[in-house]
Amino acid sequence: MKSSRRTFLITSLGVASSLALSRQAFADAPKVTENDPTAQALGYKTDASKVDKAKFAKYAAGQDCGNCSFFQGKAGDPYGGCPMFAGKQVAATGWCSAYNKKA
Repeated sequence: MKSSRRTFLITSLGVASSLALSRQAFADAPKVTENDPTAQALGYKTDASKVDKAKFAKYAAGQDCGNCSFFQGKAGDPYGGCPMFAGKQVAATGWCSAYNKKA
């Protein structure tokens, strides 16, 4: 019984350390720029109020990355991950045509 408890504790510490390190690594991930090819294809703007409403009729006031279901940051985070921009962070105040309201 002692060895399984010891194994559990060692494994738990390893997993917790890995998560902490990966979160730190992601916090240092580059930010998406509006010049990024994917950003241009999706009409990404770092400031949602500057979205071209004629070009992106789907846009509505109040929509931004911070309240999108794809945004992986916590509430109040200025930047967070997004699967549309693998390995990069988007501005919580940003918007792109993949916007999907958080449930």
